[in-house]
Amino acid sequence: MLFNRYRRGLFITSFLAAPVILYLIYVIAPYLQAFYIALTDWRGVTATPRFIGLENFQRLFGDSKFWQAVTHNGALLVLLPLITIVIALFFAFLLNVGGPSGVSGIRGSKFYRVVFFFPQVLAVAVVAVLFQQVFRPDGSGMLNGPLMALGADPIGFLSDRGVAFWSVLAVMVWQAVGFYVVLFSAGLASIPKDMFEAAQIDGAGRLSLFFRITLPLLWDTVQVAWVYLGILALDVFAIVWVMTLQQGGPDSATTVMAAEIYRSAFGHFRFGYASAMGVVMFFFTVGFAILSLRLSRRERIEY
Repeated sequence: MLFNRYRRGLFITSFLAAPVILYLIYVIAPYLQAFYIALTDWRGVTATPRFIGLENFQRLFGDSKFWQAVTHNGALLVLLPLITIVIALFFAFLLNVGGPSGVSGIRGSKFYRVVFFFPQVLAVAVVAVLFQQVFRPDGSGMLNGPLMALGADPIGFLSDRGVAFWSVLAVMVWQAVGFYVVLFSAGLASIPKDMFEAAQIDGAGRLSLFFRITLPLLWDTVQVAWVYLGILALDVFAIVWVMTLQQGGPDSATTVMAAEIYRSAFGHFRFGYASAMGVVMFFFTVGFAILSLRLSRRERIEY
């Protein structure tokens, strides 16, 4: 008996060894290397970087541009999950429980899911270039063209400091919302229709169906969506770098932590300082995920 248990354990270990080793080499080792480089003044041209301890982190406290980027990531961290989840829940509920009977989807709901999901098949760089054209400040822009035809002044979607950040946020919501519509639709499809029918017999309206049945039973999915969108808000890079003026402009109005890391590493060749920024962003991201999961924890509802 003991020998058979040992053989079974050895068999399982032999299968797990390869993925664990690959994970250590390609995930854990680069993290450890980044932590070490953050403690050096490495500029990418020397074989043995000079160890400087916590000097890079001390410089970060006085780097106004980096903290401006942290502020923008913080705003995205609050707004992106909130807006995306609200819109996605609304459309998912409409597609699945918005039919005439109140327990079925609207006509053509499968087609609408495909339409909503379409932005997900586009590369992020393609989305950024696409919206560069949409936000063009001249008459050829999709938004400014009609405004100028009506005699109104064009809006500097990417050149006005007060508008550029909201333009980036709008593009991120546009790209993300379709995936979560499909995700929440899958969750709604797993809820027994009998529950909605029983609630309607008891006189429940659409709002009651949503807040008393749909949202509680989808809470685990909403929690996961919030964490994923929060990580996306902290790690956003390509949209800002490709779409905005001066890769985070105008005048750093849309810069984010990832853009400052890239600029420091490959623009100024301060790899040690960029690694210190990356370490800070790593702890922000992990801290957010842990805090979100703990604060949103609730008893699981069975059905």
